[in-house]
Amino acid sequence: MRSEVTVTFHDSPPLRIDLHDVPPMPNDVARKWLDDQFIQMGCEPLRPTGKLLMADKVMVVAQDAGPAKFADAAWAQEFARAASAALGRPLVNIDVASLSISY
Repeated sequence: MRSEVTVTFHDSPPLRIDLHDVPPMPNDVARKWLDDQFIQMGCEPLRPTGKLLMADKVMVVAQDAGPAKFADAAWAQEFARAASAALGRPLVNIDVASLSISY
C-alpha cells in the first residue's frame, strides 16, 4: 500500500515524503514525538479554547516548522512518520496555507 505525507506551504510546490520503504512509527511514539516538537518549537494551540486535537497538533508543528525545517530530510521523514501514525492514515495531505488536512 502506498504511504505518503504531502505538505504544502504558500507559494511553494508540495513537498512529498514517501514512506513506502520506511518502517511505521508506533502510535504512542508518534504522539510523543509530536508533543516534543510542539513544546520545543513553542507552538500555540489553533483554537482559543486551548483544546488541541491530534490533527491540530500535526498542523501547528508543520506550520511552525516551515519550509526551512522541512529542508532537513531526516526531520521531514520523522515528521511524516509521526503524522501518518498519529492520524492513523497512510496518505496525509497537509495544506499549511489553508490550515487543512485531508486523507
